[in-house]
Amino acid sequence: MSLVAIVGRPNVGKSTLFNRLVGMRQAIVDDTAGVTRDRHYGRCEWCGREFSVVDTGGYTTNSDDVFENAIRSQVRIAIEEADSILFMVEAGTGITDYDAEIAGILRRCGKPVTLCVNKVDSSEKMFDTFEFFSLGLGEVYSISAANGSGTGDLLDALVSTLPDEDSAPDTHAGLPRIAIVGKPNVGKSSLTNALLGEERNIVTPVAGTTRDSIETYYNKFGFEFMLVDTAGIRRKTKVHEDLEFYSVMRSIRAIEHSDVCILMIDATAGLEAQDMNIFNLIVRNRKGCVLVVNKWDLFIKDSNTMKSYAQSLKDRLAPFNDIPIVFTSVTKKQRIQDVLNAATEVFSNYCRKIPTARLNEALLPIIEETPPPAWKGKYVKIKYITQLPTKFPSFAFFCNLPQYIKEPYKRFLENQLRTNFNLTGCPVQIYCRQK
Repeated sequence: MSLVAIVGRPNVGKSTLFNRLVGMRQAIVDDTAGVTRDRHYGRCEWCGREFSVVDTGGYTTNSDDVFENAIRSQVRIAIEEADSILFMVEAGTGITDYDAEIAGILRRCGKPVTLCVNKVDSSEKMFDTFEFFSLGLGEVYSISAANGSGTGDLLDALVSTLPDEDSAPDTHAGLPRIAIVGKPNVGKSSLTNALLGEERNIVTPVAGTTRDSIETYYNKFGFEFMLVDTAGIRRKTKVHEDLEFYSVMRSIRAIEHSDVCILMIDATAGLEAQDMNIFNLIVRNRKGCVLVVNKWDLFIKDSNTMKSYAQSLKDRLAPFNDIPIVFTSVTKKQRIQDVLNAATEVFSNYCRKIPTARLNEALLPIIEETPPPAWKGKYVKIKYITQLPTKFPSFAFFCNLPQYIKEPYKRFLENQLRTNFNLTGCPVQIYCRQK
């Protein structure tokens, strides 16, 4: 699939246009300059032609922004990756030094470039667009990303610059979605970069560097899935900026749309209340989970530390503590592969379909030996078990008096399912139904 990169200086409306092209509010938009920091991917379809779009951070030099060098590097990588470039400028300000510098880079890159002038939302502003011909990039297209005017002509021109597509289907559809979640500054973007082997996402010591949920296609070492790096999720009382509120909402949405969540915590801080909130969010959404204890190299250890640390985590996570725990140091590349192995095993368990005959053969003798407690002289008899056709593991236990099976016995049934079948890392739902 062809790739189009949207580039330009900060605050010209790149993310607004990106959202319009992909048809949803996928990238955060705010009046503050420099909101977008990482490359952000989406998909656009125009006149039967489908292509990917990448939104980039604003290109600047000599600013006070600590992210400036990293953003500039991300923009250059996006230009190298793309088949066609959409260069965005703004009508009201005219040609700035940044615009001229970016135009010089694009003239030398050898890729087709489509120049669009944004914020042309009145006939008077049309006259402001003519000076942009002096950038030497050919035809100039006037648009208003906010209300969509002019985007049709722009897309017609853009599609004409794309290379011919093969008839091969999109191979990314239906792949497992693995989201990396956690509090700010626990190493989520560092883990993404370490897995990919490239500086895909910006990493700084500043908490809250990542603001959008960034999707990346991963296909290495026999693994193939969509990897989603998310913004750190802080407590509501700690969120003061509108931007961070939107970032947290994107992260929660990423959990909802994932299959497996890699929950990262800081080894030196331990499992804090906010980590438990995120874990409970994963469980409520019925997603697979892998717990990654990062910065393990900073933790003072003896020969038994890892075992006792893991046990203390499981005690905190009870009753759902049947999840893989991986101790890593992302900066030193320690046990990174174990994270992938655990995530793929959890996804395999998450999708497992257990035959009804095997379920009944394994569990009915155990239930007969340890039946549900009698209630007011009435005996509950479970006669039949089957797995329901849901995305996550859920099971129906058919019995004569389902209303008398209480939570403690349901937990017993769940433990027996986990003992007899590999459901590590997956939440299990049990329903009792009338036979």
